[in-house]
Amino acid sequence: MKSFPQAVFFDFDGVILESADVKTEAFVELFKQYPHLQESVKQHHLQNQGVSRYKKFEWIYENLLHQPLSEIESQELGKEFSNLAFDKVVQSPFVPGALELLQLIHQQCICFVASGTPEEELKQIVAKRDLSKYFKEVCGIPRSKTQIVLEMIEKYKLNPLACWFVGDATTDYEAAKETGLNFIARNSQMLSLYWQQQDSISVVDSLLEVNAIWPNGN
Repeated sequence: MKSFPQAVFFDFDGVILESADVKTEAFVELFKQYPHLQESVKQHHLQNQGVSRYKKFEWIYENLLHQPLSEIESQELGKEFSNLAFDKVVQSPFVPGALELLQLIHQQCICFVASGTPEEELKQIVAKRDLSKYFKEVCGIPRSKTQIVLEMIEKYKLNPLACWFVGDATTDYEAAKETGLNFIARNSQMLSLYWQQQDSISVVDSLLEVNAIWPNGN
């Protein structure tokens, strides 16, 4: 008999929608007035996928621009980033198998989004793509992914050993490890070798493969 998890936590960009590249392009565009730094900006973003954009702004100002970053300036950068990325994220295609997986499991187990995107912006994107019905809660920053998972475990009385995190970034994997969740990695060219080096995780190209990984999957 089919055994579904108690709950599944999904990252969003690169896991539900193919929107990871949109965020990368937005970061480069945001700092286009510094052409000599664009490659460094891009690499820092790629190496810290899943981390809050505001923490990346802080790093860029401290380590590349060598300038202080006020809270007002940080918020303005955040708004500009949203303006650059929002519509393109909304228009991004689904990750292969993502919609089919959600349609299959959302009535069988609790589904959450745990993302590094600001929560209100994330909820708007989920709503515009008519995905709200699949998720019990859609969660983003200012909470970290670890904090989100811990809050949902407490709120819904979940057993971490019966829950899974599906992600495509090292921050997703760290959140799963820190909270005791099982982890499934959506493969990418950048992290393919990294995933191969980790113990006890499964790696998928299509999210429909996820269903076969759970105990008694078919």
